[in-house]
Amino acid sequence: MRVIGHPDDIFPMVLTSATQKLFGCLADEDVTGESPYKLLKKDDIIQDIKTRAAVSDFSPVKQTVLDYPEDEILLVFDRDFTYDQCFYLALTPEAKKRILNPPEPETPEVLENEVNKTPEPRKWIPQGSEQEVEKESVKETREKLCFKCSIVRRKFGAPVCFSDRNAADAKDAFLECPSYEDSRFSIKQMQRDCGIQAVPKLWSSSAQTQWKVLNNNSTQYMPREQSDEERESILKSKSLKNFLNSVTPRVLHALQQTEIMNVFIDDWKALGAGNDDSDFFGQVSEGLMLFRALSDQTHTKNKKISCVNWHPTIYGIIAVALTEKKKEQLNESTKVDVRPSLIIFYSFSDTSGPQLLLECPDDIFAFEFCPSDPNIVVGGCINGQVVLWDISAHVTHLQGTQAGGKKSSINPDTFDLDDNKEKKTPIVCYCAVSSIESGLKAPITDVQWLPPTFEVTRTGLAVENKSNLSIQVVTCSPEGSIMFWDVRATKLSRHSASGKKQKADQKSQMAPFSVPDTFKHLDQTWKPLFRIDTSGEYAPLKFSLEHYTCYENNTGVTTEGNENDDSSEVIPDYSQLRVPSAKTLKTLEDVNTKLYVGTEDGEIVYADWKLLKDDSGRLNSEKPLHCSSIHHWIVNTVQRSPFFKDIILTVGAWDFAIWREGVMGGPIIQSPSSEQVYTVGCWSLSRPAVFFLGKEDGSIEVWNLLAKTGAPVQVYAHVTKAKITCIKPWTASTSKQHFLAVTDDLAVVHVFRIPKTFYVPSRSEYLNVRKYFELEEDRLKDLLRRKELWAKEKKEIEELKKKLEPEMPKTTLEEEEEKDIKDYKDFLMLEESVLKDLGLWQDTSKKE
Repeated sequence: MRVIGHPDDIFPMVLTSATQKLFGCLADEDVTGESPYKLLKKDDIIQDIKTRAAVSDFSPVKQTVLDYPEDEILLVFDRDFTYDQCFYLALTPEAKKRILNPPEPETPEVLENEVNKTPEPRKWIPQGSEQEVEKESVKETREKLCFKCSIVRRKFGAPVCFSDRNAADAKDAFLECPSYEDSRFSIKQMQRDCGIQAVPKLWSSSAQTQWKVLNNNSTQYMPREQSDEERESILKSKSLKNFLNSVTPRVLHALQQTEIMNVFIDDWKALGAGNDDSDFFGQVSEGLMLFRALSDQTHTKNKKISCVNWHPTIYGIIAVALTEKKKEQLNESTKVDVRPSLIIFYSFSDTSGPQLLLECPDDIFAFEFCPSDPNIVVGGCINGQVVLWDISAHVTHLQGTQAGGKKSSINPDTFDLDDNKEKKTPIVCYCAVSSIESGLKAPITDVQWLPPTFEVTRTGLAVENKSNLSIQVVTCSPEGSIMFWDVRATKLSRHSASGKKQKADQKSQMAPFSVPDTFKHLDQTWKPLFRIDTSGEYAPLKFSLEHYTCYENNTGVTTEGNENDDSSEVIPDYSQLRVPSAKTLKTLEDVNTKLYVGTEDGEIVYADWKLLKDDSGRLNSEKPLHCSSIHHWIVNTVQRSPFFKDIILTVGAWDFAIWREGVMGGPIIQSPSSEQVYTVGCWSLSRPAVFFLGKEDGSIEVWNLLAKTGAPVQVYAHVTKAKITCIKPWTASTSKQHFLAVTDDLAVVHVFRIPKTFYVPSRSEYLNVRKYFELEEDRLKDLLRRKELWAKEKKEIEELKKKLEPEMPKTTLEEEEEKDIKDYKDFLMLEESVLKDLGLWQDTSKKE
């Protein structure tokens, strides 16, 4: 712990912004250069070390903190970096006392003669600067002209009579010297000083209000309450118990009926829409109906939802990731309410609170369920780490929540009025987390699993996947990197017994279950397989890659069917997977290795992830194949159509665009600018022509490309009270229900039922949409061809215009000299005439 250049009883250290906020020691706010001291509680430091382990900034002084005899430890803000760091910690009580009570400095004695002595100026010693001053000074170099004006002597003393006179009529009354343009030279004005004064416009206005007499009225009421004895006697009465026992079965029966079906649905309207196979253009939509509103104030206070995903196999389970709000204003001045980073699982059947919590090392921006095994979850942290969870031990708990009343029955003979049983939500600790040194430095904004039909090598080459499982993950970050990760073990990792014990102690504090060993080989050692560096040209936020579908139903996992039936699913064991040799794998030439990337500056980049060798033999990523600045701000959505693998929807700040892969001229469809900012967008899972857009004011727009192309077919205003952050559709295959999960900035999940208008496809809708995209592509190509033709014609017109214009004759140097001599002679003649008129001309030829 010792660092050369500082005393042994202090320790210089660096505190991140999160640690400063946690302990209330923000630089230049809580601690300043004038007040640099902060007393930290020893128990708070120990708790932080236990919670964040090696990530904690106090982990290097763990043993010193444990051995410290007092309850408070002194932290000093070193603004001048005296010991090469911005903070240092007092390791002993003596150092704490010495720093807080420094010895008073000795005041030197000042002699009286030194104070009263007047300083004398030194003698000027020239060093050559006076020559430069003399050279730069302006001096007169020619003699001054003296003019004497007088009247004729005979007119001295004569009376003077003034009258009006026209100067133009009299001869020699005035001499005009008009200015003229000198053709020998021209002066171009480069700089001009002028003054401008802004004068505000004054407006006179008045307002008159009518005064009304205000009357102050008050009302006071007193509730009629029963005494404690009367209430106790009523609660213990036999009549109340008989009443509750008699009505309980009927209430439960009514609640069960409400849960099974919607009693407010219009059966006649639903019947008519179901029998009609025609298109729904012009029909009135029944609108989005709120099905559930899920929230939990315990874990979502001062947070917002950054990502939402439906569980692929269990009905009614939805997971959301939480992140801290920016510059959140807290009322506590002494304590900072630090809440853990979590992913929360909600259930339709139990809206009282979360059903499962996933512990995260930091806030999660994006996460996704594994397509091969829904019990495996991958997430990207705000600190650049990639995290893996295994929730296999809690599947039974999640499936039990959807059963509702089947799991527990109520005996009508015993009715408990005081239901105070607290439900403890299970907390799952992460199985593995990537190493900070080899990962990203900026937040991970998007994460996706590669499909189980192929895998990639370290050079980005697509090869066959013999395991038929999703084993690789792709992440992107605004720092300019797109990384590929492999969850398989390269070799059997060995962990020391002390390391296992320490890890188990840290994770057992929050997780009631033991941490699975599924990805034990990756914990703290996980490194990316390879990365695509953009060299700072663009900052990726979202990306979309094509899912290779040469194999059908080869994963062994049933993604559709009965979500509750797990007997047919083959759960893979990821801990037994190993990375095979790349030489034994067959290369897949028909895999599309290109992806669309949305950037922080509103650009859409089309790039290839394969690495190529340069002249030196090093592997480098290729330059982007195409880059288009369509959107004017952050791109928040890049999503492929579930019906057309070459159609991509991108959403920016005020507009959206639809692209077709392979068309480099730009988007085939671009929307007009919107008044409100678009925050997210997604395709419909059942209609190829429909997609949803979320806006900053809490509204949702529904677009149908076959009905309208310039405006949404339906706008649901203010479905949420805050800005919409995520939209995710889902279809329940058992009940044929279509839901739309909408999350907002207040960490509330709104689940809406999608009306039949927007999930029942019209007749031949797939063919009509495909034909529409082809027509738009032809229109774009024709426009690009016309622009190229217009540019060519414009260039030809300019060249023809240059040929028809007469060329200016070129003058020789002798002709220019003759012209200058002639102009100079004309000037001398004009000067002679002016001087003669003034009587100042002297004929030098006569003197000679």
